[in-house]
Amino acid sequence: MTDFATYPSLKGKPVLISGGASGIGAQMVEAFAAQGAKVAFLDRDAGASESLAARTGADYALCDLRDIGAMQDAIAELAGRLGPFTVLVNNAARDDRHDWRAVTPDYWDERMNTNLRHMFFAIQAVAEGMIGAGGGSIVNMGSNSWWEAGGGFPAYATAKAAVHGLTRTMARELGHHRIRVNTVVPGWIMTERQKALWATPEALEAHRRRQCLPDLIDPVHVARMVLFLASDDAAMCTASNYMVEAGSI
Repeated sequence: MTDFATYPSLKGKPVLISGGASGIGAQMVEAFAAQGAKVAFLDRDAGASESLAARTGADYALCDLRDIGAMQDAIAELAGRLGPFTVLVNNAARDDRHDWRAVTPDYWDERMNTNLRHMFFAIQAVAEGMIGAGGGSIVNMGSNSWWEAGGGFPAYATAKAAVHGLTRTMARELGHHRIRVNTVVPGWIMTERQKALWATPEALEAHRRRQCLPDLIDPVHVARMVLFLASDDAAMCTASNYMVEAGSI
């Protein structure tokens, strides 16, 4: 499962991934590094970031993406070392469960800041560099949770639904600069976090019945889609959703 197609257009390309130290993000860091890209990632987990950087040769900056100023400074610092980013993967998010009855205005705002707001400001931070380079690719990570009308995390699902609107409008805003903006829509991806918190045998069995395909989805499946969208092979793909959810209903 670790073999990837080779995309020559990614070799030497500066790539930025948010939330890159673990889970799907870490798999993407590894995948882009294997393509010979100049990979950088943002995360707040110092230990996981150091370990991943040592393993892959990727650069990184520690920051809390809810602090937009700190994130902008981190992006500028990394771009100063690697060059203007021509690929941005807005990956960072947290799908913490919450009861709609218990949601407060402060919690709602924090969920939007964690799962949505930083995506726009990361795009804003890299766009001028992409324009100067003559184009680029932005991949926003959505979720099929709201497509399925899933419950248990209304603030998260709302933020993820909004990602699709962000993708569509920024594809229009940036398209004439040959900057492509797309959404990857994962289903239930078997990261270590998901396995530890929610992937009980009963939950997995019920989920398999919802999928058209019988196999559970690994982070590597998402990374493969993101590589394609970042590459020149996807040159005419923009403003669209790319599902990686095994036909889940």
